[in-house]
Amino acid sequence: MKRENYLSWDEYFMGVALLSAQRSKDPGTQVGACIVGQDNKILSMGYNGMPIGCSDDVMPWDRDGEPLDTKYLFVCHAELNAILNHGRAGLEGAKVYTTLFPCNECAKAIIQSGIREVIYLQDKYAETDSVIASKRMFDMTGVIYRPFTFSGKSVTLEL
Repeated sequence: MKRENYLSWDEYFMGVALLSAQRSKDPGTQVGACIVGQDNKILSMGYNGMPIGCSDDVMPWDRDGEPLDTKYLFVCHAELNAILNHGRAGLEGAKVYTTLFPCNECAKAIIQSGIREVIYLQDKYAETDSVIASKRMFDMTGVIYRPFTFSGKSVTLEL
């Protein structure tokens, strides 16, 4: 008999997004994303971090202060990184698994790239204008968004 307690596709791909988030150098928020094609094959992954060529050691990671002294004007979000990491057309009809609900800027990139579904782990900024705008744009364009359903399974990485 085959094993029955294996990961569902949603669990597998959210697990990849969570693992990707662990590459982030952001001391406050680590976000990961995994883009999956209609055939359940991974097309791309990303995490929140500084743009290529911008040193993680030199750029600011602060959350508070003058805008140019904080991370917000510089960090590339996980969803956008995953779209850009794909590097070519062909995301039409894909899904993105993300550990945090996309901001309005990432929502625009998701819509423009042809991604049709967003599965998110957390929506802790649901009341912000950015996320309200994201949901409004997703609703207008027919992009489906839904929370990840946690089954209680655990995966542990050990060396």
